[in-house]
Amino acid sequence: MSTKKAIIVQGGWDGHTPVECAALFEKQLKAKGYDVTVYDSMDVYTDDELMATVDLIVPIWTMGEISGDQWKGLDKAVANGTGIAGFHGGIIDSFRQNTEYQWMTGGQWVAHPGNCIPEYEVNIVEDHPITDGIEDFKLTNTEQYYIHVDPAVRVLATTTFEAGAGDITRYQVGTTLPYAWTKQWGKGKVFVACWGHTFKDFDSPQALELVIRGMLWATR
Repeated sequence: MSTKKAIIVQGGWDGHTPVECAALFEKQLKAKGYDVTVYDSMDVYTDDELMATVDLIVPIWTMGEISGDQWKGLDKAVANGTGIAGFHGGIIDSFRQNTEYQWMTGGQWVAHPGNCIPEYEVNIVEDHPITDGIEDFKLTNTEQYYIHVDPAVRVLATTTFEAGAGDITRYQVGTTLPYAWTKQWGKGKVFVACWGHTFKDFDSPQALELVIRGMLWATR
């Protein structure tokens, strides 16, 4: 069995701890037998020869801009079968002007009511190899996210906004939103988890395990 090849592309806003997150998931994927390379430039997406050999892309790049050539290379790779998997701002608060990128990922971050809140719950709602055996879990002292989501995604987990999440004139208490999902982009598989404000969110074993499994599932 050949070794799977993954690339992690890290950068963008430092507040999402891209360097620390890249180191964490590089270690996790290597433990699963992957050949992993970390890049700090999206120019890697323009290397057609290299991208054709990649089985998994893990983008950890918040905001910023992706050039036309970089997007073309990323789009081509995923459409041709390379998996893409990521979490929070590293995958769904990237390149806000590129709506085709948002179409590929299946969602876009829009707000975090209440900013850092003491606790909230993530609920598993779908039987899937990614969620098998994982129970609902709580995240503490972190952010909870409003997301605009493609209605065609397969929702694996949700979260519900309660009164503790900020100004309730801005949202309806009890609103439930998709919080992890899968979708298809051409021949490529896409996995997104909405948590992961910083690497500390992955102190939760369930939060970490779900994202690792999502990466394994998305791999070509």
